[in-house]
Amino acid sequence: MTKAELKGARFVDRMSKSRRNTSFLPLDDLRFTVKQRKPVPHEFVLDALAPLSPMTRSMFGCLAIYVQEKIVLILRDKREQTADNGVWLATTEEHHESLRQEFPNMRCVGVLGKKVTGWQVLPADAPDFEEAAQHACDLVLAGDPRIGKVPGTRRASRSGTKNVAKSSKRASVPKRSSPKARPRS
Repeated sequence: MTKAELKGARFVDRMSKSRRNTSFLPLDDLRFTVKQRKPVPHEFVLDALAPLSPMTRSMFGCLAIYVQEKIVLILRDKREQTADNGVWLATTEEHHESLRQEFPNMRCVGVLGKKVTGWQVLPADAPDFEEAAQHACDLVLAGDPRIGKVPGTRRASRSGTKNVAKSSKRASVPKRSSPKARPRS
């Protein structure tokens, strides 16, 4: 073997070994624990909507379900303030009455603080909860226009507005030429 081959062999040999020694990391140290994901509340709802390939996002400690660009449902199952646990329907006030005919236990979401909102809840503690939630899924699958909203665009923060105003002021100030500057010839 030549010297070059020998060096190359040693190099490969050294690289194949694990260089990281993790034996010093305490396994029970809280800083090194992986945060467990919360279980999906009312998972049967996601199963029912699977043909639409829904996307989910965490929102306010709940799970929001999107179908294409529309938010359609939110799944909530919290230990505190359990009155609003269940399936939240994204709708508008104009559809409340017609939806209430199909979902007699449907009501406004209390934690939102307003008497009437676009969000309605099928309460998890209602005797017909699973049937009502399944029916809501069937309506979403059928493309019922009463369920689902395209989220509005986010408004710029006030600080962002101020920054824009400041930067436009800076841009409108004419540049002064320095007294030492000479015209180019």
